[in-house]
Amino acid sequence: MMSNPLIDLEERYDSGIYPKQPLVLVRGEGARVWSLDGQEFIDCVGGHGVANVGHANPVVIQAITEQAGRLMLCPNGFYNDQRARLLAELVRIAPPGLERVFLCNSGSEAVEAAIKFARLSTGRIKIIAAMRGFHGRTCGALSATWNKAYREPFEPLLPGFEFVPYNRLDRMAQAIDDQTAAVLLEVVQGEGGVIPGDGDYLRGVQALCQERGALFIVDEVQTGFGRTGRMFASQHHNLQPDLMCLSKGIAGGFPMGAVLIGPRIGKLPVKSHGSTFGGNPLACAAALATIHYLETENLPEKAAQVGARLLTGLRSIHSPLVREVRGLGLMVGLELKMPAGPYLAALAERGVLALSAGTNVIRFLPPLVITAEEIDMVLQRVAEVL
Repeated sequence: MMSNPLIDLEERYDSGIYPKQPLVLVRGEGARVWSLDGQEFIDCVGGHGVANVGHANPVVIQAITEQAGRLMLCPNGFYNDQRARLLAELVRIAPPGLERVFLCNSGSEAVEAAIKFARLSTGRIKIIAAMRGFHGRTCGALSATWNKAYREPFEPLLPGFEFVPYNRLDRMAQAIDDQTAAVLLEVVQGEGGVIPGDGDYLRGVQALCQERGALFIVDEVQTGFGRTGRMFASQHHNLQPDLMCLSKGIAGGFPMGAVLIGPRIGKLPVKSHGSTFGGNPLACAAALATIHYLETENLPEKAAQVGARLLTGLRSIHSPLVREVRGLGLMVGLELKMPAGPYLAALAERGVLALSAGTNVIRFLPPLVITAEEIDMVLQRVAEVL
């Protein structure tokens, strides 16, 4: 790799936690990004599923610019116009029954809050999560994340967590008991390999929770805001979660998270949780603009259509390297019979950026504004490297 002063600078002062590709990305528009040396890429990383409305979305830029000129921070001890409107919008677009909202800054924070709310509301400790599930890297969210490589260096984590196989209702039925505060699941497991949940399984888990006094927490951090072809992946299966965790695509790239809260939670005690920056007017303005753009441009429907094109195209690639193609909307995984790393590097050389999901899966999370023509270009280049 040729030396680059910006890469050298970041290498010198960065924590070293993140493995990086040797690219300095400096500009984006729609579903494309450009490096410092002018290389153009179709972006199927999408900020790990954040850039749903596309890079440099003009509607989001205008909202942020105008709000920054008025008021950037308003503590939650005061009311705010943008926050009030966003709370109402989130409830409007959510699955039925979710009628209150806690605003925070990230997906991990949303999961942390949901765990606290579940334990506080039920008086129980036990949280059941799924094998291969991923919910974040802060200590509470990490306690619900299955991968031992993430967990073991930081143990002991929070007590009371148990893991059962995904899509196995019989095993879930054995696990939920009178000490279970909540079950925490993704509708589509992302980091675990892009594994869609079966509708009967998810509804069955929900029914077991209601029957046994546990709460049903759905992690829609990656699947929310049009990613899977509906505004929320829960809507594919008519789910009515008690708590729903949101982030990533919520504010068009601006950092934000939220927990949507159902009636089984009860009244949360004042000061039982908090966030200095949660619900700040700048993030709320960005989120309002993002929701408006998703709806007016019909991006969830477009994600369903273009995602079907991507799935069909990947399945039509005849290669002995491919084990399976699976996904929902524009959340797609291509599982190989060997590690995906070399193929991700080869794709980048051909102008397509994608990411892994585990060791062997190439994951595609492009902005929902990606065109059919861009999808066809991605398919052609994937076929070349396979």
